[in-house]
Amino acid sequence: MSRIGKQPITLPSKVEVSMKGTELSVKGPKGALAMTMPPEISLEVAGEELLVKRPSDARRHRALHGMARSLAQNMVTGVSSGWEKALQIEGVGYRAQLQGKTLTMSLGYSHPVEYAVPEDVSVEVKDQRNISVRGIDKQRVGQVAAVIRGFKPPEPYKGTGIRYVGERILRKEGKAGAK
Repeated sequence: MSRIGKQPITLPSKVEVSMKGTELSVKGPKGALAMTMPPEISLEVAGEELLVKRPSDARRHRALHGMARSLAQNMVTGVSSGWEKALQIEGVGYRAQLQGKTLTMSLGYSHPVEYAVPEDVSVEVKDQRNISVRGIDKQRVGQVAAVIRGFKPPEPYKGTGIRYVGERILRKEGKAGAK
């Protein structure tokens, strides 16, 4: 059995889980999420736990077992406590500000970079150099953070750009003859 798939998912007290056919719905204090599970995988609610079952030890079933359990766990965590990705801007004159639902960033280009924040994700600019992306769907939070980082990825020579908090950038030396 899958080591991840056989672990039960603990359901917090305010989270409700329902399964209609292959559609998994999870509701909690932060919102509701729904996802279509693979038809081979079944889910059971046993008290305060959600169990993920597979029909056989076939290769496809083993592969789907752990993935389905991880996706269900991410949904439960999202509706109960939410997900967050923190970004940090490095560079002289680089800054960000939030104007309504538009994130405006000065990243060393000749023009400001504007990004329309999706409705299902919230973006907060703590100071001009720290951006926080929050939401209940882990995949959407990660995708929005990756898009924002993609406007100016960290470069290896000076280390300027947008990076995840805690991300290490391998720095390179400049030209050997230049001083």
